[in-house]
Amino acid sequence: MRELLRESRHLVYAAGLFAAGVLLFLVIRAILMPAGFGTLGHYRPGALDDAASRTVSFGGRAACEVCHADVAEARKGSKHGSVNCEACHGPLAAHAADPTTTKAVRPDPARICLVCHTNNVAKPRGFPQVDPKEHSGGESCVTCHKPHHPEMS
Repeated sequence: MRELLRESRHLVYAAGLFAAGVLLFLVIRAILMPAGFGTLGHYRPGALDDAASRTVSFGGRAACEVCHADVAEARKGSKHGSVNCEACHGPLAAHAADPTTTKAVRPDPARICLVCHTNNVAKPRGFPQVDPKEHSGGESCVTCHKPHHPEMS
């Protein structure tokens, strides 16, 4: 029997190290895990309060269309018709609240258009993609395309 124990001593050490590792993991997890984590799945209930306490920075499409009905009309039937205004122009809640104090940003077309339309194999085949050097020859996108209705030139 002693010979069996002597030969299996390395297994006992390995099991002890494994148990110590599991115990260390559980202690560190208990220390680092926020209170309430797991009561809503893999979410912390306080995260909802944290998000609600942030100031609103996006105004939403409806707020834009109140004053910019002409742009909303121009976008109808466009491939950009479903893209929210703030995707290109940035957060505009402050502008929507008081247009005299905060101006909306007019993005640089050579930069903003390429965020979505640069060639990328991860995008669907039917999505319009370009190699900017070959496609425009250095010209700005708005030379040939209208930003709110790019199919028209």
